[in-house]
Amino acid sequence: MTIAEIQELIRRDETRTLELKKTTGELKDAMRTACAFLNTDGGFIIFGIAPASLKILGQDVTDATRREIAQALSGIEPAIDIKPEYVDVPESNGKQLIVLHFDRWNLGDRPFTYDSRPYLRTESTTRVMSRDMFESRLKAYKPMNFFWELQEAVGVELSDLDENRISDGIRAGVNGGRLNSSALNEPQINVLNKLKLIENGRPNNAAVVLFAQETHYYTQLKIRLARFAGINKNEFIDNQQVSGNFFDILDAAIAFCFKHLNLSGKIEGLRREEKLEIPIVALREAIINSLAHRDYENRGTSTGLAIYDDRVEIENPGRLPHELSPETILQSHDSFPYNPIIAQALYKMTYLENWGSGIRRIADSCREAGVEEPTYTNGKGFVTVCFKRPSYKGTQTSDQTSDQTSDQTSDQTSGQTSGQTSGQTSGQTLMDAILNELRKNPKISSKQISKTLSKSPTTIKKYISKLKETGKIVLSACGKRTA
Repeated sequence: MTIAEIQELIRRDETRTLELKKTTGELKDAMRTACAFLNTDGGFIIFGIAPASLKILGQDVTDATRREIAQALSGIEPAIDIKPEYVDVPESNGKQLIVLHFDRWNLGDRPFTYDSRPYLRTESTTRVMSRDMFESRLKAYKPMNFFWELQEAVGVELSDLDENRISDGIRAGVNGGRLNSSALNEPQINVLNKLKLIENGRPNNAAVVLFAQETHYYTQLKIRLARFAGINKNEFIDNQQVSGNFFDILDAAIAFCFKHLNLSGKIEGLRREEKLEIPIVALREAIINSLAHRDYENRGTSTGLAIYDDRVEIENPGRLPHELSPETILQSHDSFPYNPIIAQALYKMTYLENWGSGIRRIADSCREAGVEEPTYTNGKGFVTVCFKRPSYKGTQTSDQTSDQTSDQTSDQTSGQTSGQTSGQTSGQTLMDAILNELRKNPKISSKQISKTLSKSPTTIKKYISKLKETGKIVLSACGKRTA
Protein backbone atom coordinates (compact mmCIF):
# COMPACT_ATOMS: atom_id res chain seq x y z
CA MET A 1 0.00 0.00 0.00
CA THR A 2 1.36 3.43 -0.95
CA ILE A 3 1.12 6.76 0.84
CA ALA A 4 -1.26 7.97 -1.87
CA GLU A 5 -3.54 4.96 -1.35
CA ILE A 6 -3.52 5.54 2.41
CA GLN A 7 -4.36 9.23 1.93
CA GLU A 8 -7.35 8.24 -0.18
CA LEU A 9 -8.41 5.60 2.36
CA ILE A 10 -8.39 8.00 5.33
CA ARG A 11 -10.01 10.88 3.44
CA ARG A 12 -13.43 10.21 5.05
CA ASP A 13 -12.02 9.70 8.56
CA GLU A 14 -12.77 6.59 10.65
CA THR A 15 -15.61 4.41 9.39
CA ARG A 16 -17.14 0.99 9.94
CA THR A 17 -14.08 -0.49 8.21
CA LEU A 18 -11.29 1.90 9.23
CA GLU A 19 -9.59 2.64 12.59
CA LEU A 20 -6.72 5.11 13.01
CA LYS A 21 -4.17 5.08 15.86
CA LYS A 22 -1.33 7.45 16.64
CA THR A 23 1.07 4.75 17.78
CA THR A 24 1.31 1.11 18.73
CA GLY A 25 1.00 2.30 22.33
CA GLU A 26 -2.73 1.73 21.65
CA LEU A 27 -2.24 -1.89 20.61
CA LYS A 28 -4.66 -3.38 23.13
CA ASP A 29 -7.52 -1.14 22.06
CA ALA A 30 -6.59 -1.75 18.42
CA MET A 31 -6.87 -5.53 18.90
CA ARG A 32 -10.44 -5.15 20.19
CA THR A 33 -11.19 -3.32 16.96
CA ALA A 34 -9.35 -5.99 14.97
CA CYS A 35 -11.59 -8.62 16.56
CA ALA A 36 -14.64 -6.50 15.71
CA PHE A 37 -13.50 -6.20 12.08
CA LEU A 38 -13.07 -9.96 11.85
CA ASN A 39 -16.59 -10.46 13.22
CA THR A 40 -18.22 -7.86 10.98
CA ASP A 41 -17.26 -6.61 7.52
CA GLY A 42 -13.48 -6.55 7.82
CA GLY A 43 -11.38 -3.40 7.81
CA PHE A 44 -8.04 -1.61 8.19
CA ILE A 45 -6.16 -0.47 11.27
CA ILE A 46 -3.40 2.08 10.57
CA PHE A 47 -0.88 3.17 13.19
CA GLY A 48 0.89 6.51 12.77
CA ILE A 49 -2.07 8.79 11.92
CA ALA A 50 -3.73 11.30 14.25
CA PRO A 51 -7.47 10.42 14.18
CA ALA A 52 -8.76 13.96 14.78
CA SER A 53 -6.62 15.88 12.30
CA LEU A 54 -5.90 12.95 9.93
CA LYS A 55 -2.27 14.11 9.97
CA ILE A 56 0.17 11.45 8.83
CA LEU A 57 2.79 11.21 11.60
CA GLY A 58 4.36 7.78 11.28
CA GLN A 59 6.37 6.16 14.07
CA ASP A 60 9.72 4.52 14.63
CA VAL A 61 9.48 0.78 13.96
CA THR A 62 11.97 -1.46 15.76
CA ASP A 63 12.29 -5.20 16.23
CA ALA A 64 10.58 -4.71 19.59
CA THR A 65 7.65 -3.01 17.80
CA ARG A 66 7.28 -5.97 15.47
CA ARG A 67 7.34 -8.42 18.39
CA GLU A 68 4.70 -6.39 20.26
CA ILE A 69 2.40 -6.47 17.21
CA ALA A 70 2.86 -10.23 16.80
CA GLN A 71 2.21 -10.77 20.52
CA ALA A 72 -0.97 -8.65 20.39
CA LEU A 73 -2.30 -10.51 17.34
CA SER A 74 -1.78 -13.83 19.14
CA GLY A 75 -4.52 -12.80 21.60
CA ILE A 76 -7.13 -13.19 18.85
CA GLU A 77 -8.82 -16.59 18.62
CA PRO A 78 -9.05 -18.54 16.40
CA ALA A 79 -5.51 -17.78 15.26
CA ILE A 80 -5.13 -15.52 12.23
CA ASP A 81 -2.28 -15.00 9.79
CA ILE A 82 -1.84 -11.23 9.40
CA LYS A 83 1.20 -9.73 7.71
CA PRO A 84 1.60 -6.07 8.69
CA GLU A 85 2.60 -3.61 5.99
CA TYR A 86 5.22 -1.01 6.83
CA VAL A 87 4.95 2.09 4.64
CA ASP A 88 7.64 4.77 4.64
CA VAL A 89 6.53 8.32 5.40
CA PRO A 90 8.38 10.76 3.08
CA GLU A 91 10.63 13.33 4.74
CA SER A 92 10.12 11.93 8.24
CA ASN A 93 13.54 10.63 9.19
CA GLY A 94 12.67 6.98 8.66
CA LYS A 95 9.25 6.92 10.34
CA GLN A 96 6.69 4.43 9.02
CA LEU A 97 2.96 3.76 8.96
CA ILE A 98 1.85 0.29 10.08
CA VAL A 99 -1.14 -1.10 8.16
CA LEU A 100 -3.12 -4.17 9.28
CA HIS A 101 -5.87 -5.55 7.05
CA PHE A 102 -8.55 -7.93 8.39
CA ASP A 103 -11.04 -9.98 6.35
CA ARG A 104 -14.79 -10.12 7.10
CA TRP A 105 -16.59 -12.88 8.98
CA ASN A 106 -18.59 -15.37 6.90
CA LEU A 107 -21.60 -17.46 7.92
CA GLY A 108 -20.33 -20.82 9.16
CA ASP A 109 -16.99 -19.45 10.33
CA ARG A 110 -16.16 -19.51 14.00
CA PRO A 111 -16.69 -16.09 15.66
CA PHE A 112 -13.51 -14.36 16.83
CA THR A 113 -12.57 -13.29 20.34
CA TYR A 114 -9.83 -11.13 21.77
CA ASP A 115 -8.77 -11.83 25.33
CA SER A 116 -11.72 -14.31 25.45
CA ARG A 117 -14.31 -11.64 24.57
CA PRO A 118 -16.09 -11.23 21.19
CA TYR A 119 -16.38 -7.78 19.64
CA LEU A 120 -18.51 -6.25 16.90
CA ARG A 121 -18.28 -3.13 14.75
CA THR A 122 -21.20 -0.69 14.59
CA GLU A 123 -20.51 2.30 12.33
CA SER A 124 -17.16 3.61 13.68
CA THR A 125 -17.62 2.15 17.17
CA THR A 126 -16.31 -1.11 18.60
CA ARG A 127 -18.55 -2.87 21.14
CA VAL A 128 -18.81 -6.22 22.87
CA MET A 129 -20.92 -8.71 20.91
CA SER A 130 -24.10 -9.82 22.67
CA ARG A 131 -24.13 -13.28 24.17
CA ASP A 132 -27.09 -14.30 22.00
CA MET A 133 -25.30 -13.32 18.79
CA PHE A 134 -22.10 -15.06 19.86
CA GLU A 135 -23.97 -18.27 20.65
CA SER A 136 -25.89 -18.02 17.40
CA ARG A 137 -22.61 -17.81 15.47
CA LEU A 138 -21.18 -20.73 17.38
CA LYS A 139 -24.23 -22.73 16.38
CA ALA A 140 -23.70 -21.80 12.74
CA TYR A 141 -20.05 -22.90 13.09
CA LYS A 142 -20.81 -26.31 14.64
CA PRO A 143 -24.53 -26.83 14.17
CA MET A 144 -24.64 -30.47 15.17
CA ASN A 145 -23.23 -29.56 18.60
CA PHE A 146 -25.67 -26.79 19.30
CA PHE A 147 -28.91 -26.99 17.35
CA TRP A 148 -31.78 -26.99 19.82
CA GLU A 149 -34.09 -28.46 17.25
CA LEU A 150 -31.94 -31.62 16.94
CA GLN A 151 -31.93 -32.34 20.67
CA GLU A 152 -34.09 -35.21 21.88
CA ALA A 153 -37.42 -33.93 23.19
CA VAL A 154 -37.85 -34.19 26.95
CA GLY A 155 -40.78 -36.33 28.04
CA VAL A 156 -42.27 -36.67 24.55
CA GLU A 157 -43.00 -40.01 22.88
CA LEU A 158 -43.95 -40.79 19.29
CA SER A 159 -47.52 -41.33 20.48
CA ASP A 160 -47.59 -37.70 21.64
CA LEU A 161 -47.33 -36.46 18.06
CA ASP A 162 -50.47 -35.61 16.07
CA GLU A 163 -50.85 -38.37 13.47
CA ASN A 164 -53.41 -36.35 11.50
CA ARG A 165 -51.07 -33.36 11.22
CA ILE A 166 -48.26 -35.68 10.11
CA SER A 167 -50.52 -37.33 7.50
CA ASP A 168 -51.64 -33.94 6.20
CA GLY A 169 -48.03 -32.81 5.89
CA ILE A 170 -46.97 -35.96 4.06
CA ARG A 171 -49.94 -35.70 1.69
CA ALA A 172 -49.11 -32.05 0.94
CA GLY A 173 -45.50 -32.99 0.23
CA VAL A 174 -46.49 -35.81 -2.12
CA ASN A 175 -49.03 -33.64 -3.94
CA GLY A 176 -46.41 -30.91 -4.27
CA GLY A 177 -43.85 -33.32 -5.70
CA ARG A 178 -41.40 -32.88 -2.83
CA LEU A 179 -41.97 -36.26 -1.19
CA ASN A 180 -42.02 -39.60 -2.95
CA SER A 181 -45.53 -41.04 -3.33
CA SER A 182 -44.37 -44.11 -1.37
CA ALA A 183 -44.38 -41.89 1.74
CA LEU A 184 -48.18 -42.20 1.82
CA ASN A 185 -47.90 -45.91 2.61
CA GLU A 186 -44.81 -45.87 4.81
CA PRO A 187 -44.94 -45.97 8.61
CA GLN A 188 -44.92 -42.39 9.83
CA ILE A 189 -41.78 -42.98 11.86
CA ASN A 190 -39.88 -43.77 8.64
CA VAL A 191 -40.94 -40.49 7.08
CA LEU A 192 -40.08 -38.60 10.27
CA ASN A 193 -36.64 -40.24 10.24
CA LYS A 194 -36.04 -39.08 6.67
CA LEU A 195 -37.07 -35.55 7.70
CA LYS A 196 -34.53 -35.74 10.60
CA LEU A 197 -37.30 -35.37 13.19
CA ILE A 198 -36.29 -38.49 15.13
CA GLU A 199 -33.28 -38.86 17.47
CA ASN A 200 -32.49 -42.29 18.92
CA GLY A 201 -35.97 -43.51 18.08
CA ARG A 202 -37.65 -40.58 19.85
CA PRO A 203 -39.00 -37.23 18.64
CA ASN A 204 -36.57 -34.32 18.71
CA ASN A 205 -37.48 -30.72 19.49
CA ALA A 206 -38.14 -29.99 15.81
CA ALA A 207 -40.79 -32.73 15.77
CA VAL A 208 -42.41 -31.19 18.86
CA VAL A 209 -42.56 -27.75 17.20
CA LEU A 210 -44.24 -29.23 14.14
CA PHE A 211 -46.48 -32.00 15.43
CA ALA A 212 -46.84 -32.16 19.23
CA GLN A 213 -50.41 -32.60 20.49
CA GLU A 214 -49.60 -31.19 23.91
CA THR A 215 -47.07 -28.41 24.39
CA HIS A 216 -47.34 -27.66 28.12
CA TYR A 217 -43.63 -28.14 28.79
CA TYR A 218 -42.72 -26.10 25.71
CA THR A 219 -44.02 -22.75 26.89
CA GLN A 220 -42.45 -20.95 23.91
CA LEU A 221 -44.81 -22.74 21.50
CA LYS A 222 -47.48 -20.06 21.48
CA ILE A 223 -48.55 -16.91 19.70
CA ARG A 224 -49.85 -13.65 21.14
CA LEU A 225 -52.82 -12.31 19.18
CA ALA A 226 -54.00 -8.77 19.80
CA ARG A 227 -56.37 -6.28 18.18
CA PHE A 228 -55.72 -2.81 19.59
CA ALA A 229 -58.08 0.17 19.46
CA GLY A 230 -56.26 2.95 17.63
CA ILE A 231 -52.60 3.00 16.66
CA ASN A 232 -50.99 2.19 20.02
CA LYS A 233 -51.25 -0.44 22.76
CA ASN A 234 -53.32 1.56 25.21
CA GLU A 235 -56.57 -0.37 24.72
CA PHE A 236 -57.39 -3.95 23.69
CA ILE A 237 -60.36 -4.90 21.55
CA ASP A 238 -59.31 -8.54 21.45
CA ASN A 239 -56.44 -10.24 23.29
CA GLN A 240 -55.64 -13.96 23.00
CA GLN A 241 -52.81 -16.42 23.51
CA VAL A 242 -52.84 -19.66 21.55
CA SER A 243 -50.51 -22.57 22.38
CA GLY A 244 -49.85 -25.52 20.12
CA ASN A 245 -47.70 -26.86 17.33
CA PHE A 246 -46.74 -24.97 14.18
CA PHE A 247 -49.96 -25.80 12.33
CA ASP A 248 -52.23 -25.03 15.31
CA ILE A 249 -50.64 -21.62 15.69
CA LEU A 250 -50.73 -20.91 11.94
CA ASP A 251 -54.46 -21.71 11.77
CA ALA A 252 -55.17 -19.48 14.78
CA ALA A 253 -53.20 -16.57 13.32
CA ILE A 254 -54.94 -16.79 9.94
CA ALA A 255 -58.36 -16.96 11.62
CA PHE A 256 -57.47 -13.89 13.69
CA CYS A 257 -56.59 -11.97 10.51
CA PHE A 258 -59.93 -12.88 8.93
CA LYS A 259 -61.69 -11.87 12.12
CA HIS A 260 -60.17 -8.39 12.40
CA LEU A 261 -59.16 -7.26 8.90
CA ASN A 262 -61.50 -5.85 6.29
CA LEU A 263 -62.73 -8.10 3.51
CA SER A 264 -63.89 -6.95 0.10
CA GLY A 265 -65.59 -8.90 -2.64
CA LYS A 266 -66.47 -8.63 -6.30
CA ILE A 267 -68.45 -10.78 -8.70
CA GLU A 268 -66.39 -12.55 -11.36
CA GLY A 269 -68.91 -14.23 -13.67
CA LEU A 270 -70.95 -16.54 -11.45
CA ARG A 271 -68.40 -16.48 -8.67
CA ARG A 272 -67.80 -14.03 -5.87
CA GLU A 273 -64.09 -13.34 -5.29
CA GLU A 274 -63.26 -12.12 -1.78
CA LYS A 275 -59.98 -10.53 -0.67
CA LEU A 276 -58.53 -9.27 2.59
CA GLU A 277 -57.31 -5.67 2.58
CA ILE A 278 -53.79 -7.11 2.98
CA PRO A 279 -53.30 -10.11 0.65
CA ILE A 280 -53.74 -13.34 2.57
CA VAL A 281 -50.83 -14.82 0.57
CA ALA A 282 -48.52 -12.15 2.01
CA LEU A 283 -49.85 -12.47 5.55
CA ARG A 284 -49.67 -16.25 5.50
CA GLU A 285 -46.12 -16.23 4.15
CA ALA A 286 -45.04 -13.71 6.78
CA ILE A 287 -46.63 -15.75 9.59
CA ILE A 288 -45.06 -18.99 8.30
CA ASN A 289 -41.65 -17.28 8.09
CA SER A 290 -41.99 -15.95 11.63
CA LEU A 291 -42.83 -19.41 12.99
CA ALA A 292 -40.23 -21.27 10.94
CA HIS A 293 -37.28 -18.96 11.55
CA ARG A 294 -37.86 -17.82 15.14
CA ASP A 295 -35.67 -18.59 18.14
CA TYR A 296 -37.31 -21.52 19.95
CA GLU A 297 -34.53 -22.12 22.43
CA ASN A 298 -35.63 -19.33 24.79
CA ARG A 299 -38.70 -20.67 26.60
CA GLY A 300 -39.73 -17.19 27.73
CA THR A 301 -40.41 -15.86 24.23
CA SER A 302 -43.24 -16.17 21.72
CA THR A 303 -44.37 -14.97 18.31
CA GLY A 304 -46.72 -11.96 18.24
CA LEU A 305 -49.42 -10.80 15.81
CA ALA A 306 -50.77 -7.32 16.54
CA ILE A 307 -53.46 -5.56 14.51
CA TYR A 308 -53.86 -1.79 14.87
CA ASP A 309 -56.11 0.62 13.03
CA ASP A 310 -53.24 1.60 10.71
CA ARG A 311 -51.01 -1.49 10.53
CA VAL A 312 -50.41 -5.17 11.17
CA GLU A 313 -47.20 -6.24 12.94
CA ILE A 314 -45.79 -9.75 13.11
CA GLU A 315 -42.81 -10.20 15.41
CA ASN A 316 -40.73 -13.25 16.15
CA PRO A 317 -37.89 -13.82 18.63
CA GLY A 318 -34.49 -13.84 16.99
CA ARG A 319 -32.56 -11.72 14.54
CA LEU A 320 -31.85 -11.41 10.85
CA PRO A 321 -28.84 -13.35 9.54
CA HIS A 322 -25.60 -11.39 9.51
CA GLU A 323 -25.75 -11.28 5.72
CA LEU A 324 -29.09 -9.43 5.73
CA SER A 325 -30.39 -6.14 7.07
CA PRO A 326 -33.81 -4.41 6.98
CA GLU A 327 -32.44 -2.38 4.07
CA THR A 328 -31.18 -5.33 1.99
CA ILE A 329 -33.74 -8.02 2.83
CA LEU A 330 -35.83 -7.30 -0.29
CA GLN A 331 -32.83 -7.86 -2.53
CA SER A 332 -32.19 -11.29 -4.00
CA HIS A 333 -30.44 -13.45 -1.40
CA ASP A 334 -29.75 -17.00 -0.39
CA SER A 335 -31.74 -18.78 2.28
CA PHE A 336 -30.34 -18.54 5.83
CA PRO A 337 -32.77 -20.58 7.97
CA TYR A 338 -32.54 -20.09 11.73
CA ASN A 339 -33.90 -23.61 12.20
CA PRO A 340 -32.66 -25.62 9.19
CA ILE A 341 -34.31 -28.92 10.24
CA ILE A 342 -37.72 -27.31 10.74
CA ALA A 343 -37.27 -25.27 7.56
CA GLN A 344 -36.37 -28.33 5.50
CA ALA A 345 -39.35 -30.31 6.81
CA LEU A 346 -41.68 -27.40 6.01
CA TYR A 347 -40.13 -27.16 2.55
CA LYS A 348 -40.82 -30.86 1.95
CA MET A 349 -44.43 -30.27 3.05
CA THR A 350 -44.70 -27.25 0.67
CA TYR A 351 -45.11 -24.68 3.42
CA LEU A 352 -41.76 -23.00 2.70
CA GLU A 353 -39.66 -22.31 -0.33
CA ASN A 354 -35.90 -22.48 -0.64
CA TRP A 355 -33.45 -19.82 -1.69
CA GLY A 356 -34.90 -16.99 0.34
CA SER A 357 -37.83 -16.44 -2.05
CA GLY A 358 -40.45 -15.96 0.68
CA ILE A 359 -39.67 -12.28 1.22
CA ARG A 360 -39.87 -11.61 -2.49
CA ARG A 361 -43.20 -13.46 -2.74
CA ILE A 362 -44.64 -11.29 0.04
CA ALA A 363 -43.56 -8.13 -1.77
CA ASP A 364 -44.87 -9.36 -5.13
CA SER A 365 -48.32 -10.25 -3.76
CA CYS A 366 -48.61 -6.81 -2.13
CA ARG A 367 -47.65 -5.03 -5.35
CA GLU A 368 -50.15 -7.07 -7.35
CA ALA A 369 -52.89 -6.09 -4.91
CA GLY A 370 -51.89 -2.42 -4.96
CA VAL A 371 -50.85 -2.57 -1.31
CA GLU A 372 -47.67 -1.05 0.10
CA GLU A 373 -44.87 -3.55 0.64
CA PRO A 374 -44.11 -4.37 4.29
CA THR A 375 -41.12 -3.00 6.17
CA TYR A 376 -38.76 -4.94 8.42
CA THR A 377 -37.03 -4.03 11.67
CA ASN A 378 -34.36 -5.95 13.52
CA GLY A 379 -33.66 -5.12 17.14
CA LYS A 380 -34.18 -5.83 20.85
CA GLY A 381 -34.19 -9.58 20.20
CA PHE A 382 -37.06 -9.51 17.70
CA VAL A 383 -37.54 -9.32 13.93
CA THR A 384 -40.72 -7.41 13.07
CA VAL A 385 -42.65 -7.29 9.79
CA CYS A 386 -45.03 -4.34 9.45
CA PHE A 387 -47.88 -4.15 6.90
CA LYS A 388 -49.70 -0.84 6.48
CA ARG A 389 -53.49 -1.17 6.33
CA PRO A 390 -54.83 0.51 3.18
CA SER A 391 -58.20 0.98 4.90
CA TYR A 392 -56.76 3.39 7.48
CA LYS A 393 -57.91 6.97 6.98
CA GLY A 394 -56.33 8.53 10.03
CA THR A 395 -59.51 9.92 11.54
CA GLN A 396 -61.85 6.96 11.80
CA THR A 397 -62.21 4.54 14.68
CA SER A 398 -61.32 0.91 14.12
CA ASP A 399 -63.52 -1.41 12.14
CA GLN A 400 -63.64 -3.63 15.16
CA THR A 401 -65.12 -0.87 17.30
CA SER A 402 -67.92 -0.52 14.77
CA ASP A 403 -68.21 -4.31 14.68
CA GLN A 404 -68.77 -4.34 18.45
CA THR A 405 -71.40 -1.67 18.03
CA SER A 406 -73.17 -3.76 15.39
CA ASP A 407 -73.15 -6.76 17.75
CA GLN A 408 -74.84 -4.73 20.46
CA THR A 409 -77.36 -3.36 17.99
CA SER A 410 -78.31 -6.78 16.67
CA ASP A 411 -78.59 -8.20 20.19
CA GLN A 412 -80.82 -5.39 21.42
CA THR A 413 -82.98 -4.82 18.35
CA SER A 414 -83.86 -7.88 16.30
CA GLY A 415 -85.46 -5.83 13.55
CA GLN A 416 -82.30 -3.85 12.80
CA THR A 417 -79.06 -4.91 11.21
CA SER A 418 -75.54 -3.66 11.76
CA GLY A 419 -74.76 -3.41 8.10
CA GLN A 420 -75.83 0.23 7.96
CA THR A 421 -73.59 1.07 10.92
CA SER A 422 -70.41 -0.85 10.27
CA GLY A 423 -70.82 -1.65 6.57
CA GLN A 424 -70.88 -4.96 4.78
CA THR A 425 -67.15 -5.45 5.16
CA SER A 426 -67.14 -6.20 8.91
CA GLY A 427 -70.14 -8.55 8.54
CA GLN A 428 -68.46 -10.36 5.67
CA THR A 429 -65.29 -10.73 7.74
CA LEU A 430 -67.28 -12.33 10.55
CA MET A 431 -68.98 -14.74 8.13
CA ASP A 432 -65.61 -15.82 6.79
CA ALA A 433 -64.33 -16.36 10.32
CA ILE A 434 -67.41 -18.53 11.05
CA LEU A 435 -66.82 -20.52 7.86
CA ASN A 436 -63.20 -21.03 8.85
CA GLU A 437 -64.27 -22.45 12.23
CA LEU A 438 -66.79 -24.79 10.56
CA ARG A 439 -64.18 -26.03 8.10
CA LYS A 440 -61.86 -26.88 10.99
CA ASN A 441 -64.61 -28.60 12.97
CA PRO A 442 -67.98 -29.24 11.26
CA LYS A 443 -69.41 -30.41 14.60
CA ILE A 444 -68.65 -27.14 16.40
CA SER A 445 -71.64 -25.48 18.08
CA SER A 446 -72.70 -21.87 17.65
CA LYS A 447 -71.93 -21.38 21.33
CA GLN A 448 -68.36 -22.58 20.81
CA ILE A 449 -67.98 -20.34 17.77
CA SER A 450 -69.28 -17.44 19.85
CA LYS A 451 -66.61 -18.06 22.46
CA THR A 452 -63.79 -18.51 19.91
CA LEU A 453 -64.64 -15.36 17.93
CA SER A 454 -65.59 -13.25 20.99
CA LYS A 455 -69.05 -12.47 19.55
CA SER A 456 -72.46 -12.82 21.15
CA PRO A 457 -74.40 -16.05 20.52
CA THR A 458 -77.22 -14.02 18.96
CA THR A 459 -74.85 -12.48 16.44
CA ILE A 460 -73.28 -15.82 15.56
CA LYS A 461 -76.70 -17.41 15.01
CA LYS A 462 -77.75 -14.49 12.82
CA TYR A 463 -74.74 -14.84 10.55
CA ILE A 464 -75.04 -18.63 10.42
CA SER A 465 -78.60 -18.09 9.14
CA LYS A 466 -77.25 -15.73 6.47
CA LEU A 467 -74.68 -18.30 5.43
CA LYS A 468 -77.40 -20.93 5.12
CA GLU A 469 -79.50 -18.56 2.99
CA THR A 470 -76.60 -17.94 0.60
CA GLY A 471 -75.81 -21.65 0.34
CA LYS A 472 -72.37 -21.37 1.96
CA ILE A 473 -73.54 -23.70 4.74
CA VAL A 474 -75.58 -26.75 3.85
CA LEU A 475 -76.97 -29.63 5.90
CA SER A 476 -75.76 -33.09 5.01
CA ALA A 477 -78.07 -36.09 4.91
CA CYS A 478 -77.28 -36.82 8.54
CA GLY A 479 -78.09 -33.27 9.59
CA LYS A 480 -74.48 -32.04 9.99
CA ARG A 481 -73.46 -28.58 8.80
CA THR A 482 -70.82 -28.39 6.11
CA ALA A 483 -69.06 -25.28 4.83
